[in-house]
Amino acid sequence: MKRAILVLAAAATLGALPLAGVGCGGDDKKVEYPKATVDGGAVEQGTAVNTDTGQQVGVTGGPDAHSDLTGAAKAAYDKGFQAWMRGDLAGAKQGFQEAASAASTSAAPHYSLGCVYDRMGEYSSAQQEYRKALDLKSDYELAMGGYAMSLATTGHAGEADTFLTDKRAKMPNSARVATYLAEVKSIAKDSGSAQQIAQDALRLDPDFKEAMVTIARDHYRARRMELAKYALQAILEGFGDVSPPRDPSNAEAHLLRGLIYKETGFRQGAFKDFEAAVAKRPDMVEALIQLGVMKLEAGNSAEAVPLLEGATKFGPKSALAHLNLGDGYRLAGRPADAKKEFDQALSMDSTLAVAHYDLGLLYLFSSNIPNTTAKDQVDTAIKELNTFKSMRGPKAPPGQADDVDELINRANAKKAELNLPVAAPPPAATATPAASTPAAGAPAAGTPAAAAKPTTPPAGGAKPAASSGIVRDMP
Repeated sequence: MKRAILVLAAAATLGALPLAGVGCGGDDKKVEYPKATVDGGAVEQGTAVNTDTGQQVGVTGGPDAHSDLTGAAKAAYDKGFQAWMRGDLAGAKQGFQEAASAASTSAAPHYSLGCVYDRMGEYSSAQQEYRKALDLKSDYELAMGGYAMSLATTGHAGEADTFLTDKRAKMPNSARVATYLAEVKSIAKDSGSAQQIAQDALRLDPDFKEAMVTIARDHYRARRMELAKYALQAILEGFGDVSPPRDPSNAEAHLLRGLIYKETGFRQGAFKDFEAAVAKRPDMVEALIQLGVMKLEAGNSAEAVPLLEGATKFGPKSALAHLNLGDGYRLAGRPADAKKEFDQALSMDSTLAVAHYDLGLLYLFSSNIPNTTAKDQVDTAIKELNTFKSMRGPKAPPGQADDVDELINRANAKKAELNLPVAAPPPAATATPAASTPAAGAPAAGTPAAAAKPTTPPAGGAKPAASSGIVRDMP
């Protein structure tokens, strides 16, 4: 079976994270970042980000943002940052807390703590830490962005708008604050204001790449694909000698263009862009999921699993990261680990119909699931596949093929081989269950409630043991 691509199209999903790329450095200063290496990938020192679909929030504490840290405070902060880069959020939290205790007047540890709490899904604590950072450094633009985006992506876009509008009035020459406000406007589907304010940011600083990414992402949200690609070309490739690329390694731009390429069928281009995003930012949850899924689709679970494991470390509250990791484990012949991840995904978002499809595949095709008899396996496979069929409705969505009936027939045939009674199909469902709150790629600064519209796996005559998980796309 081919992997089913589940599109979670909801306004809340679009805003489920702080601002992409807005925050390379402290305030308006241009700085050179020392590089830290994680699994061979260079990343910007001081980066602490939140993620979600199509958007990588840029909350970055560059060297100038914590230059006031010395001695034990600096050692603790560095320890926290290194833990962050390993995907050890608990260790990062401890390090930044120690730094905050050792340097009670420094804003940077509180800002970084806010980023960690966002990833951990503790949004109230995250917002409290951003506020503490602003109490200590009232013009700390990165903390303004972290706070506003955390609000916007947890269902409080109006409050975020009010907060940033006030800050912009007090800091009219800040391209960064204007860009944050443009992102909030875009999240709220006010594309006209988003474009105008982002252009205002570029008038203040013509080289402000984060504003360019916001312009591209707003075009994408509004389905203006050609305009989005044009804006991304200016960032990544430029237009010849007259207009060279502004930032050819920009991870957020690569992620966004990869999503556009994938949606329009240019898979080779999408793969290259997702690879580029992960190479630049090994902590980028959305890019890790997208690249991992493409490798699963190609049958390469050996390379996909480490990517998806990374996504669950950096985004422990992402139901989709756990779901796709479960599919990777299933294809790698690790049924117990696969079931654990599928169960975790469903505990975070009970509307993920395809998780039941994946569980059906797991029980139907795995040679041996621990503590499960052959009878239990086939019965559970039928149960899970029927649950998937019920959740997606009596028929597959228009224009999509569906092989769930074929799989149920296979399971019943297997029951016959085991000399077990064949179960009758359940009555057709009349409605799809209401959506519950999915876990964002986190902190994507928390995404509170994105409604899931499951699509079914295409049949296409594909092999029964192939991958069937999902990824999340921006509508």
